[in-house]
Amino acid sequence: MTNRPYELDAFDRKILDVIAVDGRISVTELARRIGLSKSPTQARLKRLEETGVVRGYRALFDPIRLGRDHVAFVEVKLSDTREAALAAFNDSVTQVPEIEQCHLIAGAFDYLLKVRTSSMGAYRMVLADSISTLPHVANTSTYVAMQAVKEEGVTAVAQA
Repeated sequence: MTNRPYELDAFDRKILDVIAVDGRISVTELARRIGLSKSPTQARLKRLEETGVVRGYRALFDPIRLGRDHVAFVEVKLSDTREAALAAFNDSVTQVPEIEQCHLIAGAFDYLLKVRTSSMGAYRMVLADSISTLPHVANTSTYVAMQAVKEEGVTAVAQA
């Protein structure tokens, strides 16, 4: 599998738009929605999976119903930004389950984390016991989200 962009045609884009919203759709219904017969739709979907365009299917949970409605965004500045230090941080950050997202940033800080917990107290514990102890962390700044205005995790493909 390669990391270069995969050439998508209009049908591929339609398939991706549909399964992004309904990953459990039957191939028959998917074919109907995109305007192809079942066999070519199934072949296209299989190709999208095999080439890594579709990396998998998963359930989306409501974090509020699960008692995890406290969201904090954390700027992380490292004391060392050489490749070995970045790799050590990257490896370690994946072990903290409360960190939903981690992005290497070009800017005044090095990483932006999205952290989801049950409360401010729980967040403080994660910050003290996990985030602050990650390799090469020099300092952090926390921004608490008051409301999620858009947080679907669905990317439109048709207009790409």
